[in-house]
Amino acid sequence: MSENPAIVFEGVSRHFGEVKAVDNVSMEVRDGEFFSMLGPSGSGKTTCLRLVAGFEQLTAGRILLYGQDVSALPPYERPVNTVFQDYALFPHMTVGENIAYGLMIKRIAASERRQRVEEMLDLVRLPGLAERKPSQLSGGQRQRIALARALVNHPKVLLLDEPLGALDLKLRQQMQIELKSIHQRVGVTFIFVTHDQEEALTMSDRIAVFNSGKIEQIGTPAELYEHPGSVFVAGFVGVSNFVDDTVAHAIMGDATSDEPVTFTIRPEKIQILDPGSPVGDGMYSADGHISEVIYLGINTRYIVSLDLGGELTVVEQNLNSTSMSALAARGKPVRLVWKREHNRTIKLDH
Repeated sequence: MSENPAIVFEGVSRHFGEVKAVDNVSMEVRDGEFFSMLGPSGSGKTTCLRLVAGFEQLTAGRILLYGQDVSALPPYERPVNTVFQDYALFPHMTVGENIAYGLMIKRIAASERRQRVEEMLDLVRLPGLAERKPSQLSGGQRQRIALARALVNHPKVLLLDEPLGALDLKLRQQMQIELKSIHQRVGVTFIFVTHDQEEALTMSDRIAVFNSGKIEQIGTPAELYEHPGSVFVAGFVGVSNFVDDTVAHAIMGDATSDEPVTFTIRPEKIQILDPGSPVGDGMYSADGHISEVIYLGINTRYIVSLDLGGELTVVEQNLNSTSMSALAARGKPVRLVWKREHNRTIKLDH
């Protein structure tokens, strides 16, 4: 545990009748980090965020914010603010009034309110928009105003509940970079909830992967991608191939073993060679034929049916190939090779 963690979960559970939305979760979020909670719908990530905010009550365990047990505190007594997916801006107020609303509730003097609103508008790179109404802004601008409103009160922790979900793909990608930049400038602890693994990988210092109310693995984006600790993490964080049982043993050269095993290999780690190509030391290989080709512009995805059974997906950048040359590879016999160090063996409990 770090010396001064921002948030600590100690055996936290939240049950709704028989449903265990959060089931005995323990974790810590470090001071000043961008921490993401990633998982599919219903995995418990949003409930954990709501527990930190005080919008949900714990069934068991406790939550500490900078060493203080806040488990029984109401939301308004917690040093956190939340940014929601729908922004929740007041349509009848100007941008400046929206940002200053929390300061007004705290009876901050008007002159200081104006100064802090201008500071926030500069922070989110929207100077001069204080007199506009939310309806006059784009989706990306409204998102930035929601961030400014949440940060103007100087919270110790900013909670972000899928805040980019309503934006189109290109704007969402731009906002990922902008949000990370804002985090670096303000230095506040960010806790970000998302089901989008690309968002989590792009912005996070560390990620907690949730599944069925529990945490599967916590690590940096590189740790989770390169060293997944379970089949679920390998499949949910990025795209991965799974090979198990007889085929896995045959490829890895231990066909006599009867211990159940699965290995994963990322599609971009595999190389497509001509049939019979030599296999160097420290490499695995598998023969097969290309059964399907998906041309995606920047790269091509090849589905290769293996002679041993099963299939592997391979992704190659289109450095030299065109759509015609890529699609012409359908049906071609090939040898797939990859470095042994890129194999991730996951033993299964049977």
